[in-house]
Amino acid sequence: MKKTLPVPPMLADLVGNALASMDGVKFTDLDACPSCGGPVAGHDLRAKRFAVILEHGEERTIRVYVKRFYCQKCGRLCYADAPFYQDTRLGSPIVDLCLLLSHQMPFNRVAQYLKAMGIVVDRGTIRNYASRDFGAIPAAELFGLPLPLSLLNLSISAIGRERGPIVGAEALAACGFPPADRAAPQGRRSPKERDQRYE
Repeated sequence: MKKTLPVPPMLADLVGNALASMDGVKFTDLDACPSCGGPVAGHDLRAKRFAVILEHGEERTIRVYVKRFYCQKCGRLCYADAPFYQDTRLGSPIVDLCLLLSHQMPFNRVAQYLKAMGIVVDRGTIRNYASRDFGAIPAAELFGLPLPLSLLNLSISAIGRERGPIVGAEALAACGFPPADRAAPQGRRSPKERDQRYE
């Protein structure tokens, strides 16, 4: 019989509610083309997987929608600011959590802890993220585990959902990404970073 990992139900609920609050969130802000600074026109919305969570023993994919824009100057397609790191298929709070836990335990154990929290990420993906440098991850300890502030901030935003759905700019701020309308042009990600794989 497998030993149950010591993840309090309150923590699993907090994480699950935070991630579920992202389902259907739209990221639609982009001031100018990240390549040339030219004016942009809306093109379409693309679905991107943010997380896979467990609900009542079943996997549920949480998707967000990221607007694509067409640059009227250079003709490039570019994406609105969204809480994803370059070349990752999951939202930044999930990547942050994988990295923090992988500093303390083996990858297979991280996958087990994530599953106990209601998050589905395979060992190979965790290993891949752990081999990369995403910079410092602000974190706090909760229930004896390091949790990224991006995930904790999302959970706070989820509590406020009674007032209405979470909006893209609020989600970006919670995840530690500057809202598009406040980002300095030199602080924007490179075009290569924006060209992530979308579903």
